[in-house]
Amino acid sequence: MKVAIFGSQFQSEKLNQIWSVFDALHDIDAEIYVCKTFHDFLTSTLVNPPVIDGIIESNDFSADFALSIGGDGTYLRTAHSIGNKNIPILGINTGRLGFLAEVDSIEIDAVITDLYKRNFRITELSQLHLSINGESFEEYPCALNEIAILKRDLSSMINIHASVNGEYLNGYQADGLVVATPTGSTAYALSVGGPIMMPESKTLLVAPVAPHNLTARPLVLDDSAVIELEVESRSQNFLVSLDGRSYTMPCSIKLQITKADYCIKAIKRPGHTFINTLRKKLMWGVDPRG
Repeated sequence: MKVAIFGSQFQSEKLNQIWSVFDALHDIDAEIYVCKTFHDFLTSTLVNPPVIDGIIESNDFSADFALSIGGDGTYLRTAHSIGNKNIPILGINTGRLGFLAEVDSIEIDAVITDLYKRNFRITELSQLHLSINGESFEEYPCALNEIAILKRDLSSMINIHASVNGEYLNGYQADGLVVATPTGSTAYALSVGGPIMMPESKTLLVAPVAPHNLTARPLVLDDSAVIELEVESRSQNFLVSLDGRSYTMPCSIKLQITKADYCIKAIKRPGHTFINTLRKKLMWGVDPRG
């Protein structure tokens, strides 16, 4: 079993949990490959770093599984590295909330055994694709959570002209606009008042950020929709953020957002469902009064 490991390099307080992952993989004689940034962190932090079979220094690699050790941000970076390789990803949460990295560190031994025995299911998570002026974005064009159009830090609000399938939708005067997948509905989109969408729903979400007009509400679309956006800004530029990777863009461009033509494969353990995750992570039914 060949495993690619990606991790956060800011987890010195989580070293015992990280060690347990490597120990469990060694116990089943797995081939272990580690991304360079995480490997550099381990070798600079540990006197005796884990024994591995190789370092991943580019996107030219293969594996049976990928492990993301960290929080949801680490999972998103792992998905970026995996791209269209169809390598299933398991998120091991050593961060905080963890909707994507949902496996708790206390489950590590059991979950590695499940991987070895193929005792899991795979859920396909849809992504978004960004085109600019009809051409695929030259940087990595896909986002698992969301693509956000945002004003720059100290700028006035921007005006985002949105069309869906060629029909004009609205001019959003706002701090920004979030276009999210069902996976991203529990991320940035949730914080701006969007609904939670089930992962298997074939939907996209459009949600304004701090709109000037309070009747501008989040909108759920079919995931076959083609969303076109043009931006007006006093500063003549704005930000485009793909899963937190931000780029400054001029107002002269036209953006197009569609569903990507490939998915990210997420490993789910038996008994781990989205509804259970919601109830646990959002503490539904918990009385804060004690």
